[in-house]
Amino acid sequence: MAEYDWEALRAQAIEAAKSAYAPYSGLHVGVAAVVDDGRIVVGCNVENASYGLGMCAECTMAGQLRLTGGGKLVAVACRSGEGALLMPCGRCRQVLFEHGGADCLVDTPSGILPMSAVLPDAFGPDDLP
Repeated sequence: MAEYDWEALRAQAIEAAKSAYAPYSGLHVGVAAVVDDGRIVVGCNVENASYGLGMCAECTMAGQLRLTGGGKLVAVACRSGEGALLMPCGRCRQVLFEHGGADCLVDTPSGILPMSAVLPDAFGPDDLP
């Protein structure tokens, strides 16, 4: 397993959570990831009065990944604004799989795990014709 500065990554996720727009839930979420070229990309949640239109932190991070040159996510940490570890929801696990693949490492309550363990039997680009 590659070595990453998980404490620094977690701190960047907490910092990203400070930019969240969460007037409805009050849950500020930040995420930070290492890209395969060494860059760090971050995201925060952005809620909407029409709840279903809100965007999770991982989704805004995927946008930042694309806007800053693309690449592949290799290590991801998600935290609340207070620093609590948060697991990506099902939708976001799919987003992380799409942009990081089965080997992307995720900070979880069970320790650092690859996406293949966080989202077993995932559907991805290789499943399309």
